[in-house]
Amino acid sequence: MATRQATWAYRGRFGDAYGRTYFRRFGPGVVSSVGMGTYLGDPTEAVDDRYRAALVEGLESGANLIDTAANYRCGRSERVVGEALRKAAVDREAVVVATKGGFVPFDGSRPDDPSAHIRRTFVENGPLSPDDLARGSHAMTPAFLDAMLDRSLVTLGLNTVDLYYVHNPETQLAARSREAVYDLLTEAFVRLEERREAGDLGAYGVATWDAFRVPPDDDGHLSLPAVIGRARRAAERVGRDPSDHGLAAIQLPFSATMADAFTTRAHAVDRGEEPLSALGYADQAGVNVFVSAPLGQGALAVSLPDAVAETVAGDTPAQKALNFARSAPAVTAAIVGSGRPTHVRENLAAGTFDPLGARAFDETFA
Repeated sequence: MATRQATWAYRGRFGDAYGRTYFRRFGPGVVSSVGMGTYLGDPTEAVDDRYRAALVEGLESGANLIDTAANYRCGRSERVVGEALRKAAVDREAVVVATKGGFVPFDGSRPDDPSAHIRRTFVENGPLSPDDLARGSHAMTPAFLDAMLDRSLVTLGLNTVDLYYVHNPETQLAARSREAVYDLLTEAFVRLEERREAGDLGAYGVATWDAFRVPPDDDGHLSLPAVIGRARRAAERVGRDPSDHGLAAIQLPFSATMADAFTTRAHAVDRGEEPLSALGYADQAGVNVFVSAPLGQGALAVSLPDAVAETVAGDTPAQKALNFARSAPAVTAAIVGSGRPTHVRENLAAGTFDPLGARAFDETFA
């Protein structure tokens, strides 16, 4: 598990090469505000090789945050992350490793009949019943998350993950009511609190695409205050003080062209109060935000809106886009695809520039 001593030592080793706010507090220690993602790419050995080299490059150059998931690249991404951690000349305890459970994973390649594979492996001979599944591929029951966390630990070759996300819980809204999804999250959080107590994970979170950035009347909406409330309830059920819950982070998309997490005021505790955006509420609640898709799925590496291009520091559009994402309130890090060493070098160079201050960031939306 990442520790205070090791992550601060990592900052001491690399911090002078980066800007003042490049390393940011997370958990007991610090983490780089540019993290390495592992989502994109075909499930092939050639892509494995590129990822392995890129992750080692990043770990040995100042990025101590890796983000992955059990289902990424048919399970191959977690395997490569573990290999890179063992190969890189850094301590495991200096690296924050985040993974996710929720989507049913494949084992190295896509099966000819995915539905039959899921039925045979996870329903007939596994932890799921047919009613647990939404859209035929997503579940978040305690038994399933238990199995997925165990699978991830084995695949990564680790004893502990630092951050474990419930992956896209809004997927369940296709199969059940919003209140039922909140109840599912409560049970999931209870199990993750138990696994946290057992030392299998350092903290947990919720990784989303739509849930926190769409308005309350959207079919995909989940309330961030309600989700945090369910974590408090889960902590109480396992004998902890509710304020000592383990929900430390959310993940959501945010970029110069997908700014709903900052502009859409969708989260209020009481009916009479002024709602806050997801980023605004997370900032108020002290929840870390890890941003996905900060390059707009690659488009912002080519060109940027004028207000961002003219205001944000960086030598390339990609660096400016990353620094825009790192400037938003509550953002601990921007997670960017890291499938090639050349991409990692360009992305990490964004951290040599300081992000925008709060006023300058707000003015880009004027």
